[in-house]
Amino acid sequence: MSRAYWIVRVSVRDEQRYPEYLAAAGPAFQNFGARFVVRGGAFETMEGDARGRNVVVEFKDRATALACYHSPEYQSAKVIRQRYADADFIIIDGAA
Repeated sequence: MSRAYWIVRVSVRDEQRYPEYLAAAGPAFQNFGARFVVRGGAFETMEGDARGRNVVVEFKDRATALACYHSPEYQSAKVIRQRYADADFIIIDGAA
């Protein structure tokens, strides 16, 4: 079974309050063994549109990635994120 990833592109609207989301999401990430491959950082847009922040989170498989997203801990954190940021969010299988 291949690994799975959250790929999230974020436009933060309130930089001062956004850390509240990160703190609230932490327990879900820990409970489901999330590993951050990309967490912000400098980037260059080569084609298309971009958002200000890019995140790639690795999970052991798709079931775990989905379980983390649907967990009560992450759903509570998501409500906070949506107050302070807009996002494009996908869950995708890794290469076999």
